[in-house]
Amino acid sequence: MAAGYPVRLAAMPLHDAPPGFWRDFILGADAPGAPARTAKLAVVRADGRPHVAPIWVDLDGDDVVFTTARSSIKGKAILRDARVGLCWDDERPPFSFVTVSGSATASEDPEQLRDWATRIGGRYMGADRAEEYGARNGVPGELLVRVRPDRIVARIGT
Repeated sequence: MAAGYPVRLAAMPLHDAPPGFWRDFILGADAPGAPARTAKLAVVRADGRPHVAPIWVDLDGDDVVFTTARSSIKGKAILRDARVGLCWDDERPPFSFVTVSGSATASEDPEQLRDWATRIGGRYMGADRAEEYGARNGVPGELLVRVRPDRIVARIGT
């Protein structure tokens, strides 16, 4: 009950998405012209508490790729425990979503880091700003993270 009023939850009519939908959803192919969706990354802190943060991502085959600071909660958690979860959602009705759980690997290879930081920056900020974001996020102290999916759930609202 919220503030003395009953809360009524309507069931969301979600259905399994067709094969390949998850990739199109993450890349935004289902919503041409819309801004790229951020992922919400879940990791486990050293004390066992969950940590969730929005991140910019891209795909390399089926791998989810992103950058983060080595010294961030995300970076430290991934280096300690490779298990992660990611979620993307469409906040507009009918509320489709994709979740990915898997194992993360981290690299500090400067060439790959700069390349992916540029690519991801261009995806979210536009091609005209890709180099700017590559220079900002593809530097020492950053990690290039790849998540190999173990489980993917894709649901489409109707």
